[in-house]
Amino acid sequence: MPLEPLVCAHTATRVSSVLNRDVKHFGKQHLFDGSEETCWNSDQGTCQWVTLAFPRPVKLSQLHIQFQGGFSSRLCTLEGCRTGEELVKISELYPQDSHAMQISFFWMVFQVEETVLDKLKITFGSSTDFFGRVVVYHLGVLGERL
Repeated sequence: MPLEPLVCAHTATRVSSVLNRDVKHFGKQHLFDGSEETCWNSDQGTCQWVTLAFPRPVKLSQLHIQFQGGFSSRLCTLEGCRTGEELVKISELYPQDSHAMQISFFWMVFQVEETVLDKLKITFGSSTDFFGRVVVYHLGVLGERL
């Protein structure tokens, strides 16, 4: 079965924080809008996160993340569960911080162990920013809807 984007209009998304509470310019909706000019920008803090509650079970296969260089995470922890269950760790990912000339973001594609879940939590630990901020231009979750 071919992979498809799992985030849809009915996916409930939550984030740990938004820079200066400016949801209009830096809110969670920018994770999935497909624009290269918008982003989710977290506020300061040691640990930032994104949760996705899917409207029906999904089989997670890939995670795509586009950070802004200097505001990425050295460690991403993926946790997931079925409805009514506790989150369990699926995987740890170790993104790179990109400092490409004139391009301050990069694409990462991670293969993750296929897991059936209703809820996914991505925790961004150990930010490359001194204040703990994380900037994500694109978050893609791919797999199969069940």
